[in-house]
Amino acid sequence: MSRWTLDDIPWDRFDPSRVDPDLLAVIKTAALVEANAADYVVYLRNVFREDADFVAAAETWGVEEEQHGAALGRWAEMADPGFSFRQALADFRAGYSLDLQTTTSIRGSRAGELIARQVVETGTSSFYSAIRDATDEPVLKAIAGRIASDEFFHYQLFAKHFRRYQERTRLSTWSRLRIALGRMQEAEDEELGYAFFAANVLQRDRSADFKAMNYGREYQRRALQLYRRPHIDNAVRMVLRAADLKSNGWLYTLASKLLWRVISSKSASMARAA
Repeated sequence: MSRWTLDDIPWDRFDPSRVDPDLLAVIKTAALVEANAADYVVYLRNVFREDADFVAAAETWGVEEEQHGAALGRWAEMADPGFSFRQALADFRAGYSLDLQTTTSIRGSRAGELIARQVVETGTSSFYSAIRDATDEPVLKAIAGRIASDEFFHYQLFAKHFRRYQERTRLSTWSRLRIALGRMQEAEDEELGYAFFAANVLQRDRSADFKAMNYGREYQRRALQLYRRPHIDNAVRMVLRAADLKSNGWLYTLASKLLWRVISSKSASMARAA
């Protein structure tokens, strides 16, 4: 059962005067990525095909992710009456798709796949927590808070199954850390760039060319400014746990300080360039 539904959102409290244009562009982008979860469910179903328990959990996860997209898309349409969530999602799916034929994890093992999934949920939980704390628009704050909570539960779900597979696979410390760091570096992939393009560019100009500029960078410029140090600290702890490492001590301190410095510097650099 879902922890909440669209009916739980206080839609009548929407305040258009508190909509930030840059944040609106980010929300439109996120709505498409969340709503496209069905492709990831197919991929996970292929990789874990004979594990009925995990496949069932992945299908429930997919339904909840699609609900996230529906909530964000509805809010974006309220904030921008000229925006069509349905059209933007169709455009996104027409221009971007996963390889749904593969039957093995691109991480090299099922345990590795589950580390990567935990890293993804770490990113989304931190991201929606940052949105919740950055916005003063009541409806978006309510949506972001619920999604952040869901993403943390999803993180715990993948962690539970990772422990089961790790008992068989016994990935080394270096292997676990390599997978976790590798998945973190993929945060700038083409998916977010094309989602930004479909949600924020094609809606205005149907002849626009995705290759005309770096839309992934346009998304990042707006998204990175949302983060504050506590969001980064929590994300580092979660990633270390995903790699089955201690989430405190010198490694946490070093990684948190370094990541915050990188994000702060990158955000400032992008703001200056814009």
